[in-house]
Formats: sequence, structure tokens, C-alpha cells
Amino acid sequence: MSPQESDKQQGPPVADHDATTWKESPFLLIKGFFMGSADIVPGVSGGTLALILGIYSRLIHAIKSLNKKSVGAIFRFDFGGAFSELHWRFLVVLMAGILSAFLFFTKVVPLQVYMFTDPEIVYGLFFGLIVGSIFFLFNEIEHFHWYHLVFVLAGTLIGFWVVTLVPTQTPESPFFVFFSGSIAICAMVLPGISGSYILLILRKYDYILAQIGRLGSEDTVQALLILAPFGLGAVVGLVIFSRILSWLLDHYYAATLAALIGFLIGSLYVIWPYQHREYHETVENRQVVEMQHPKVQELREHSADRLRPEYEMLGDTLTKKGVERVELLTVKRKLIRSRPYLPYYSASTPTDFSNSMLWRGIGGILVGFLLVGALERIR
Repeated sequence: MSPQESDKQQGPPVADHDATTWKESPFLLIKGFFMGSADIVPGVSGGTLALILGIYSRLIHAIKSLNKKSVGAIFRFDFGGAFSELHWRFLVVLMAGILSAFLFFTKVVPLQVYMFTDPEIVYGLFFGLIVGSIFFLFNEIEHFHWYHLVFVLAGTLIGFWVVTLVPTQTPESPFFVFFSGSIAICAMVLPGISGSYILLILRKYDYILAQIGRLGSEDTVQALLILAPFGLGAVVGLVIFSRILSWLLDHYYAATLAALIGFLIGSLYVIWPYQHREYHETVENRQVVEMQHPKVQELREHSADRLRPEYEMLGDTLTKKGVERVELLTVKRKLIRSRPYLPYYSASTPTDFSNSMLWRGIGGILVGFLLVGALERIR
């Protein structure tokens, strides 16, 4: 069998119709939850989890099922025809899991906060997860040929180039939000290239996550108006990109998988838990309040936690007509770049580095590595 023939025959069979059963739904919901959890962390792709969990090809073909025929049936109100064409059970259950993860990790357990306060644990967890998945995915290529290493190397270089791009200042216009959604969703589908990190490069990560956090509050309508062009851009990007990926998986499965493994290897640079992280701080809100204000008293007793992505602090004291007042500032921190180092073995090791930071990172890596085994059982 030639390398080209083996490439075409290694792809897992994917049904043209939606083969999802309601019995499978609880497991698919869990898989969606893991995918959504990964998408929140810059540098980690939900596509990585889809690949590990064995639903990557199904995901791409399900997205591809949103075609001219299914959309035309919807516009003709032929919902029976649309449902027969769409892989709607798969998409609905998976998206429910992804959405529940976004809500859980922004409302209940604010993962974006722990990324700032305990980065060694969070990034260590995903580093171990990706390393474990690389070993696992190499076994997926049944007939590994020497030329597959070329695809692995190319994927590694592309992945490394993407994750080392320096974030730049960008506008917040609806058109650019639409553009950000279309580009980020393509990266979310690609294993190893994180949609969250693409949003970070485009300076829209905190912006979009903040809008999701505002849902359910008095600012819900305003948040939805901002999220609408982002969602529309994501749909357009998925429809176009899924067709390219599904064709590659159908015709050159092994070579495509080798390139995706390369993306994962290239992404390890930015996922390494021990990083010099540089932040940019901006004052988002400035109030002048009385000295007796409860928040002033609280900040005088307990200093602000400046590791959090957003914190309050006291500014200048102002005196007017003999009455003292003080500025209450809301400060927002944004990650702008990071550089990895080896604890204790690198000259660039921070002077405030502690053993607890070392073991938090190692613990996260071990848990992430073991988690791959658990995810394989879910697979």
C-alpha cells in the first residue's frame, strides 16, 4: 500500500447523516463541557479536546452539514428537510456542553481570574493535557511514514509562529468584532491553535469574555448587541473553514492529523506554566467618594489583590471646603506578552519564585497528563 493510499484509508468512518442517539447525549454533553473549558484558556484549543475525545471528524462534518440545502430548507420553513440534512442532535448537545462550560467558568468558577492569580496550576493542567494528547494522537496514525514528519514539523512551526505573535491594539467596531469571531472560531476548531489566544492577539479576549459575564445583569441587552456580530462572524468562519478541513480529513487523514499534532507541539511554548508574564494596567473607572464609604474602609483594612485581572484601589486624597474625599479606582490588567523560563535552571528565573509555585506547576502537569487517560475512557 502506498503512503498516499494509507493516508486516505486511515480516517475514521463518518456518517453522512446525524448518527447521534439520545442515549449518547450525556457523554456528548460532557465532551462539549471539556471543549468549552479548553476554549476559555488562551493557548488551548477546544479542537484539541475534540481530537482527544474522538469526535473531531464528527464535529467537522456536523458543521459542514450547515450547507446550502439545509439553509434553503429553513428559509422555506421545511424544517423536516432541514433536520434530515443537519446533524442537529450532535450540534445541539455539544453546543449545550460548550455553553455550560463558558457560563460555569465565568459565573461559578471564574477561570479567567485563576489564570492571573494561580497561572502555574491552570497552565500546568493544560500543558500536561496537551503533552499526553500528543503521545495519544501519534498512535492514531496507523501507518506512520517518514514524510508525515514533514507535516509535523510544518505544523509545529506554524503553531509556534501563531502563539508568539505580539498582541496589538485593535478597534471595537462591529465589523472588527465580526472579523475577530470568524478568525477565532477557525482557530478554536484547529487543535493546538487556540481561539482564545487569537482573541488575545486581536485584543478582544477580555472584551468578549466581559460581555459573556454581563449576561443576566442589567447590561444584558448591551452585551447581546456586542456579542451578535461576534457570533455571526463565528458562524460564517465555521461554515467556510469546516469545508476545507472536512475535505482534508476525508482525503488526507494521516497527513492532516500529523499537521494537527504539529500545531499541538508548537502551542506548548505559550502553555508552559512558568512564564515571565507582562501585563498592561489601565484605570477603567474613577470615582470620588467620602472617606466613610464602606469600600474605602475595606481597602484601608485589606490591601487590594493586585494579581486579579480587575481590582479596586485607593487613589489620591482630595480636600474640598474642608471635607476630605478619596479617589476609588477600578484597575484592569491585560496580559500582553509572556516568555517561558526553567525554574532554578534559568538565569531569568524570577527572584520571587518559590517552591510552592514550582510544585503547583508540576502538580497541574501531572493532573493534566492523567486526565488524558480519563478523557480517553469518555471517548
